[in-house]
Amino acid sequence: MSKSSQPIDDFARELSRETRDAVLSSVVTRTAGRKAKLEADYKDPDLLRRLAGKVKQHTVEHLDEYLEQAEAALTKNGAKVHFASTAESARETILEILRNKGATRMVKSKSMVTEEIHLNDFLEKQGVECVETDLGEFIIQIDGDTPSHIVQPIIHKNRRQVAESFEKHGLGAYNDDPQTITHRARKHLREKYLQSDAGMTGANFVSAESGRIVIVTNEGNARFGMAANGLHIALVGIEKVVPRDKDLGLFLNLLGRSATAQQLTVYTQFINGPRSKSQPSGPKEMHVVFLDNGRSKVLASKERDILRCIRCGACLNVCPVYRQTSGHGYRAVYGGPVGAVLSPLLAGDDFPKYADLPKASSLCGACHEVCPVNIPIPELLLRLRSRANKEGIKSAGAPPMAPFARMATSPKLWQTAMTASRAMNHLPITMMPIQPLQAWLKIRTLPKWRGGEFRKWMKERGGVNSGGRNE
Repeated sequence: MSKSSQPIDDFARELSRETRDAVLSSVVTRTAGRKAKLEADYKDPDLLRRLAGKVKQHTVEHLDEYLEQAEAALTKNGAKVHFASTAESARETILEILRNKGATRMVKSKSMVTEEIHLNDFLEKQGVECVETDLGEFIIQIDGDTPSHIVQPIIHKNRRQVAESFEKHGLGAYNDDPQTITHRARKHLREKYLQSDAGMTGANFVSAESGRIVIVTNEGNARFGMAANGLHIALVGIEKVVPRDKDLGLFLNLLGRSATAQQLTVYTQFINGPRSKSQPSGPKEMHVVFLDNGRSKVLASKERDILRCIRCGACLNVCPVYRQTSGHGYRAVYGGPVGAVLSPLLAGDDFPKYADLPKASSLCGACHEVCPVNIPIPELLLRLRSRANKEGIKSAGAPPMAPFARMATSPKLWQTAMTASRAMNHLPITMMPIQPLQAWLKIRTLPKWRGGEFRKWMKERGGVNSGGRNE
């Protein structure tokens, strides 16, 4: 399944029941696990996430200072630091590093930011083999697919589909036993680790204080990728910086519980730099590439709060729209509520292409409630909707709101509409007064109309006159 070019409503309507069930079963389990783990371990989890939000917001507001501090600390630790303003410059920087070392085979740990710049396709065209070593990303790669979740890239697949993929690509006869699938992938990837010239990772956090790069995984693949060769490249979004080492305790505890309902991710690595003379293994050379790619423009906008995001995926898991759509319906690397804000912002001049995504929300507020860094996502979605409206960008399937606005600001019109609206319970869709409303209702089921009685109730008790004004 490739990323869709369809409007999200159309994509969701055509999504197979098998895919929808695979997504729903996973996100429901993760959402329940997150809540249980946080409430069991902390007396006031909300206080913790508000604190994390303040720390990240402080970092965002002073990002220039902390980036300079991080660069100095990394350089002192022996790493070479690069800054890439665009996706193209990041790709070229990474290619130059590889060519300078004569590296033609690279193993790669899971990284959404490399997906963002389409690094794999670029390197393969330049003659560099780039192998995904996270199990989910590996399956995505051999299928020519794209991730549909920030944390669980193959959330849209079930084990039967994975077994079919392994059989198709010569990794063994059909067997949908998860342990067998894992062992086959492990055997295949071990050879790739040993043959590699370079290892690549992202970073969950970078401490400006010490220059430590923090990488969390549940498979240990990032360790294998760095241990077997002499070159480590880390591609990092500029927003991943945190001020101090002690802040990492706060964020790592929230990340594990929010992303996978774990107290702490199985493998948590603190990378100080290239290996020292006293260390028996590990990369002799380390490069850190900080990526902007539109983040500075987001930083200058009123929606800068989205840069707090620590990519836990909790907002995707709880979102009723994502549950019915999967990440592919969002037509961008980042899906779900965070993607509905981040993707249009990172698109720059292509904002109109993704301007419909902020409307893919019920504004129920669940995404804000589960966010470990307290991002006011519904507020940001409304701001982007307002921007699209001001720029005259129309979204397919959205009913016109001007008639509603006129009605809602006229007491007499509103009273008449409330009385007449009971007829909607008996009107077929084809007789609805507004054609876009007909199209909208074809894929939505409204509850039975029960309004229009409040004013009558108040009038009978002497509280409201016939004109709808307080006595």
